Amino acid sequence: MTLLADPTPSVTSTPSPVKGTHPPPQTVPADPPRTVVVVYGPGQDTIVQVVAEVLGKPWTTETSLSSLVKGSNAVVVGILADELARSLEGCDPSTLIVINTHCVDDGSAPDEALTDRCDYEFLYSHSPVLRRDLTRFLSLVLGQTRPHEDLKTKTRTNFISTTFPDVHAALPNLDILSVGSDAVEIRVDLLVEPSPQGVTSPVPSLRYVGQQVMLLRQHTELPIIFTTRCTRENGKFPMDDPMLFYRYLRRAIQWGCEYIDVELWLPEEIRRRLAEHKGHSVIMSAFHDFSGTWKWTSPEAARIFAESARYADIVKMIAMVHTIEANYELEYFRSTVKASGSPPPSPLLSAVNMGQMGQLSRALNTVFSPITHPLLPMIAAPGQLTAAEINEAMHIMGSLPKRDLYAIGSFRATPQSMFMEKCFNELSLPHTLTSIDRGPKGTIEGVIMQPSFGGASVNPPISAATPYIPAVSEAARAIGLIDTIVVQGDGPTTTRTLMGENATWKGIRATLTRDYVPSAYRGRAAIILAGSESDASAAIFALRSLGVGAIYTVGFRATGPLAAGLEPFTSIQSVKLVEQPFVMVSALPPEKSLLVQPLLRHYRSTGRTSPRSTRGKVYLDLTASSGARKGDPVGVAVGAGWTAYGIDEVTAWTTVETLRLLVGQNVPFDFVRMASGRIY
Repeated sequence: MTLLADPTPSVTSTPSPVKGTHPPPQTVPADPPRTVVVVYGPGQDTIVQVVAEVLGKPWTTETSLSSLVKGSNAVVVGILADELARSLEGCDPSTLIVINTHCVDDGSAPDEALTDRCDYEFLYSHSPVLRRDLTRFLSLVLGQTRPHEDLKTKTRTNFISTTFPDVHAALPNLDILSVGSDAVEIRVDLLVEPSPQGVTSPVPSLRYVGQQVMLLRQHTELPIIFTTRCTRENGKFPMDDPMLFYRYLRRAIQWGCEYIDVELWLPEEIRRRLAEHKGHSVIMSAFHDFSGTWKWTSPEAARIFAESARYADIVKMIAMVHTIEANYELEYFRSTVKASGSPPPSPLLSAVNMGQMGQLSRALNTVFSPITHPLLPMIAAPGQLTAAEINEAMHIMGSLPKRDLYAIGSFRATPQSMFMEKCFNELSLPHTLTSIDRGPKGTIEGVIMQPSFGGASVNPPISAATPYIPAVSEAARAIGLIDTIVVQGDGPTTTRTLMGENATWKGIRATLTRDYVPSAYRGRAAIILAGSESDASAAIFALRSLGVGAIYTVGFRATGPLAAGLEPFTSIQSVKLVEQPFVMVSALPPEKSLLVQPLLRHYRSTGRTSPRSTRGKVYLDLTASSGARKGDPVGVAVGAGWTAYGIDEVTAWTTVETLRLLVGQNVPFDFVRMASGRIY
């Protein structure tokens, strides 16, 4: 059975008005009419229900698919592993997505022959939290999240390579290691599988590699780059059996790795097959030259790029050099590639020079620059720089000018400004951050018109109709509020543009999709409680981006751009009309936070009642953590069976998005939580 891939994007985006920021997904189109088949082992049938809950789909367990698939509408079906081969007889593969699931807690390995019959394989353990790992896996393989589409809009992307023999060794420092990185690479060839006899194999087993990938994904939200580097290109995988690479790279696709590193020396048939069956993974073609005689101006460079581009989304070309002039030659080659006018979708070029003389190219490259970190046991390639060193070099060259950033409003009472300064120091960014009070009318205008003004976070947000901010993003305009002011351009004031953005809705959306795939919200009812329309507008926009059905309001009536389709609760009878909402959001003032608790109890989550039922409800508490809070809505929600999130989680995700908007740098969510002392 071939890997099934939806050829059309599952999240539509509008072009981002701010270079280097993530465009807002507007809708989540309907899933293709496929049945998700969950293959499970003896005693592991609970995974079927968890998959169904994450997808928001009805589920059942069966011994045969033939009768169920006819006329079925994309339910989740559990099949015992021993029954799979027989149950697939007579089924149309295009109507199915078959996922082999395997619990690794007992140290066992999946049956490779079984996995080969499936489209994907999900390895899991019951600790840490299963749901978030599963959500990320399903979101990718179903095409509902496309990390690469977001990263392509950034001005610059980096990735960190874990050079540990065992991922466990990286976990204590993984949050710090990945600051400034947009992806994390697992160097499979550097993994060392423990052996009872003390004799290690040069190639770790698929069982061991799969568990290492699982472990890494459980501890980072960053996309994973799966790399099997060969001996000729500074790795450890032997080159005598190209099919060995195919087995591991194809399995990486089945494991839902976001990026697959495919070396150019591999036979064309292998590269073609991987590209044809990549699903929603992204192929990176890798070429390395360690001879020291490589010339970027030679016809060979153009030939290598053209050959790489045939089966890749990203072309990675890396060469050892011994002269500073080689960096200028590389930049000329990069410019010729950009000017070639290849028809879309043309691959991106990631090209750097190795060695001390090549370090300049690492600062000039803007597409997936490989970086290292002092806490890593070794560098992955000669001349690698840290994210901080690249930022320092860019600043010296004038590519990263100093900016005066501001936290405007009540930030002195929050940890956000202090945290942002920590990030600047960690990344060696030249910027300064100043916290100022909102002040009288005209205060903000005076700040943002300064020639050195580089952007600002604003709390509480200001109106999107503010006259002194000439451009406003689509999201901020719809929400009606600006919480981030972004500066486009680095020249004099007359050539710069101020863009009003809203990062809060992105923080809300990221929180809501931690334990449920985006399509789980599609068409489902939602309830929002708030003291005013402005308090609820970011949540409404986030829910609309997930394609929710009816949105019922409590405590306010909407009249702005988001008002269409909102239905106010006006009485107890209104509550009775809504049978079972899927998501409830409270943005009530602290002194009124108690009011949500009766609704949480009234709509308490119930268990499985039939094969067509599906559990799961989401409660999001946006009530400020400060102030005279009454009651414990989050605790009540958890007790009533809801999946509950507090304002701290939304604030952390919003901070991640704010930093991306203001300085174009990625700071992982887990680092935000850790570095802020869990205050968020």
